[in-house]
Amino acid sequence: PRLRLAQILRETPMNTRTTIGLMIAAVFAAVAMPALALDLTVTHFGTGMYGVPFAIAKEKGYFKEGGLDVTGFITSAGGGTTIRNAMASEIPYGEVALPAAIAAIKQGLDITIVHGGVNSVADQVWITRKDDERIKTVQDLKGKKLGYSSPKSVTDMVTTMMLNDNGLTNQVERRSVGSIGAGITALREGGVDMIYVTEPVWSKEKDNFRPVFNSADWAPHITQTVGIVKTDYLKKNPDKIKAIIAARRKGVEFIRQHPDETAPIFAREYKISVEQAKTALDHVLSVKGEYWSTGGFDREGMDAMLKGLHLVNAIEPGPFDWSKVVDESYLPPDLRTKAH
Repeated sequence: PRLRLAQILRETPMNTRTTIGLMIAAVFAAVAMPALALDLTVTHFGTGMYGVPFAIAKEKGYFKEGGLDVTGFITSAGGGTTIRNAMASEIPYGEVALPAAIAAIKQGLDITIVHGGVNSVADQVWITRKDDERIKTVQDLKGKKLGYSSPKSVTDMVTTMMLNDNGLTNQVERRSVGSIGAGITALREGGVDMIYVTEPVWSKEKDNFRPVFNSADWAPHITQTVGIVKTDYLKKNPDKIKAIIAARRKGVEFIRQHPDETAPIFAREYKISVEQAKTALDHVLSVKGEYWSTGGFDREGMDAMLKGLHLVNAIEPGPFDWSKVVDESYLPPDLRTKAH
């Protein structure tokens, strides 16, 4: 074939030959040019389960299949910080907490929600000290000190729902403890009688504390995270966002089909033991329904989050028009809930 190509070029006029040569050079240059290395923003990557599909997608080359060389992840303690990190990134995209996305939208930030993320709070376990025999059920919290992360957070919402459902409103002292690490310290030192931990931290600490209840006991169907993109970037770079969504979807599907192969990858990225990774995976995969969405939106779970945010006065009561901020057209057709 190369001899035939040479013969064709010899028989072609010089000006045409030059044009063909430039075209061939451009094609080879494009093929040889590596994808631009970049980091993606994922809330609580390394400490929360939200980032596991992204870790798998990086390891298995799913991002590269879409022309993206994802080399790492930008993370934070969540909330507005994650939103700001995402907006300042080379690709202004992030998987972020749904409450943070709603708050940013209400503050006027022009972002679009493009895919669903985590559809359960089953990764949140509420624990007490092993030597504290006073608290064995939710009712035992009466007159005790309950630690949650921060006001208007998901843990604020879940504990408010739990106390309301059990007739314990105003009968439990609630304290904001901040991060999981700070909460564990407060529990050990007696500053609170119960705090929350999330997977995979719980699988790491389970021998040191005693579980009392799971957040999914009181909020069984709720959307925790979604994928957001700066709207003007989204309109100019739709293929890059579609590539991220596709890679993440393959990551979720791989986790479901190959949990044993997932565990070592997850452990390496999160710097935990393989056994701890396996335990954390078993925990969230055993949840009724799905923990990780493959990208489609759980409208019921999103509305449940909205109601919870109203409950803790995180946002003003009233309707919220999802249609103005959610765009399903970047999802594969089989994941959309309406025609586009």
